[in-house]
This record gives sequence, C-alpha cells and structure tokens, in this order.
Amino acid sequence: MSGLTIEANFDGLPGPTHNYSGLAEGNLASEQHKSLTSNPRQAALQGLAKMKALVDCGFAQAVLPPQERPDVEALRGLGFDGDDRAVLASAARSAPQLLAACSSASAMWVANAATVSPSADTSDGRVHFTPANLVSHFHRALEVPTTTRVLRAIFSSVRHFTVHDPLSAAAQLGDEGAANHTRFAAGDAPGVELFVYGRSGLDTRAQAPRRFPARQTREASEAVARRHGLAPERTAFVQQHPEAIDAGAFHNDVVAVGSGSVLFCHERAFVDQGGVLRMLAERVSGFTPIVVDERHVSLERAVSTYLFNSQLLVARKGGMLLVAPSECREDFTVSSYLDELVSGEGPIRETLTFDLRQSMHNGGGPACLRLRVALTDAERAAIGARVWLDDALHAELVAWVEQHYRDRLAPSDLADPALLDEGRTALDELSRMLRLGSVYPFQL
Repeated sequence: MSGLTIEANFDGLPGPTHNYSGLAEGNLASEQHKSLTSNPRQAALQGLAKMKALVDCGFAQAVLPPQERPDVEALRGLGFDGDDRAVLASAARSAPQLLAACSSASAMWVANAATVSPSADTSDGRVHFTPANLVSHFHRALEVPTTTRVLRAIFSSVRHFTVHDPLSAAAQLGDEGAANHTRFAAGDAPGVELFVYGRSGLDTRAQAPRRFPARQTREASEAVARRHGLAPERTAFVQQHPEAIDAGAFHNDVVAVGSGSVLFCHERAFVDQGGVLRMLAERVSGFTPIVVDERHVSLERAVSTYLFNSQLLVARKGGMLLVAPSECREDFTVSSYLDELVSGEGPIRETLTFDLRQSMHNGGGPACLRLRVALTDAERAAIGARVWLDDALHAELVAWVEQHYRDRLAPSDLADPALLDEGRTALDELSRMLRLGSVYPFQL
C-alpha cells in the first residue's frame, strides 16, 4: 500500500429500461408501485445530480454503467426462439413476467454488486471483490456475469486488485453483496468488517423471518471473509433482526449504516443488538453508536422513508454528513428527528437530501445506488477506466442520457424491439466513453 486511503463511492447509473414491474418480494416500495409508468431519463439524471453534488462537496465519486436489457439471450435460454424481435414478441405474449424480469434495470443498485475488502484488511495487501450471486431473485441473478466483467475491466491491475468469481449459485449461499456489509476503520489502519446475514443456509432450526424471505446467508458471508483473507479478530458476523426483514428491510442497509467509527441504526436492526454494540465497542476504536428507538421513528416509518438507506460520509470540515432521500424531509416525524440529530453533540453534523424518487419507487435509496471502495493513491492511479466523475464526464453523461433515454416507460413497452436497439446503441457509446472495452453480451 502507499498513500492516504480514501473511500470512494461508485454509483450505479439507472439504465434505459428502468421500469416498475414489482419483481422483488419483500421490497414494499417495489410492490406498491408495480405497473406504474416510469421515467428512465429522470431516474438517470436524478442519480447523476446526486453524484455531481457529492463531487462538488469534495468526495471521491465514480460511476458504474447499466446493463444490457432486455436480456434476449436469457429469454432464449428459457425457450423463446427466433430473432430478437420474435423472442420479445413471444415472451410478451405468453410470459410477460419473464420479459419483465429480463428487462429489469435493477443493476443500478450497486450496493448489491459485490462485497469489497480494502487492502489494509486483506492478507495479501490487495483490494478484494466478490461479486454477489443474487440467487434470491431471477432478475437480479441475471446481472452477475456482466457485473463481474465490469469490475474486472475497472479493477484490472492484478498487482492491486482481486475480483473473485461469485459464490456458487445456491440458496444456501445466497449473497447480496455490500448491502449487508459495513466496514469500520480509523484512517489507514486495518478495519473491522461487519457481515450481516438474515438466515443460516444450512441450519434450518435457526431464527428466521416469517413474512418475507431472508436473502443473505451466514455461510455466504463467512465464505466471502475467508476468500478475502480477513483476520478473524477483525471480522464479525451478526444476524439482522427478523422483524426488520418482515417490515420490509430486505437488506441490512435499510435499517443500518456505518462509517468510520459510527453506526447509525434502528433499535430493531440486529438480533441481540446490545451484544452486537458491546462487541463493536470492544473492537472498533472510538466506536459511537446512534440508535434510533421505536418511540422516535417506528420501524415501519424508517422503511417507508429509507432513513437508514443513507450515505454516511466524513465531512472535510469535521463531523459526518448524512446523505438521505428527500422522503425523509417530507415526513414530519423523520424530519424532526433529523433536525434534533444534527443540533446535538453527536458525530452527525449535517444532512443533505436528494430527490431520487424514480429509484425510491422501486425500493432503492442513496445507499442502494452506491458501492463503497476504499483505495490508496496507488490503487486509484491503477484504474485506467474513465469512471471518476468530474465536470467534463458529468456533462457528457447528462448529454448521453438526454439523447438516448425515454422519458416514459410502461411495462407494455418492454416488448418494443426499438427499446432493445436504443439500449444497445447507448451502451456501446457509453462503454467507449468510460473506456471499459467490451463488457456487454452484444459486444462479445
């Protein structure tokens, strides 16, 4: 390692097929907005506006590209024959839900792209990535091959990075990536990596939610930690509270967010929460928990506003900045809590809210849209792709979105063969703009 370590946010860019098909069981926002007309152009521009605002605040910000959709090859694998037009028409006629699954733009939520361990934590001194297998939902599992290619295209230096293959695609090894992973660290020192699981994949007697499925297994989390060469004394595995999952917190990042030495969470985020906090206090230097109790913000309200699906960033002027969705300011109870939070003596000194409504309607807030990657100066310099957001790239991406994206998309539009052609044209141009090489199936 060399140089100061910075935490960069790699945000996913919503794709041209961003739509509301209600595909994710347990994701209440996704289910509630099923079949509504979406605005892919607005979704992408809202995401870019958040990225640019954080760049202007001095944070390291990069972009991850969307994926090719509809996934015509996946549909062919399901028995739909003919050219692209015939495949889309046949799927729309006889299996519209399969067409919707193969058209999902869910890869925008890159908190599920991978689990990342910085070089300060790993046994070989390299940054390790394990792409999530996302076996809980078919439409998300389709993302894995392209996600792996994109990560290997960006983090291509074998001297600095290791991008593993995903874990085996089995329910017992269900892996949802960084949405269930938090790293606590002070400066450039090795960190403490907290893995949160919803269930045991092999012990069926273990506690589990009753209403909605738990997606992350303990076995998957343990396998990722072993692959990354993490020291056992700086690694912890804790269970998400089943009540939180049943309330709609399908990933841990809907009820908890941590950074540096601070954990911001709901009082029903973890099983044996008192024990979890004591363990973190023993392992994390200066550990500061901010626990929101049910009397101040109910679990249901926390899920509906995505209060905890926020980014917690170390501000340059000291203290921490909480980047939250605008829904938190539109809810009187949550807004009042945030005012009280920043007016106190705690570490969170400022809040910044963004309109991400297009993403929020599908169940993804600020934290869902970003993958955190801690990098040294040398590691950042080893990235040859043009993914770091600056004024020039932002302007090019805005122009690209305005040229290629539709401003309305209904589920019935997914069968339009022109949409497939528009997406491929856009992604071919984007891959050149970002200097990624050939990462999409149609380019291979």
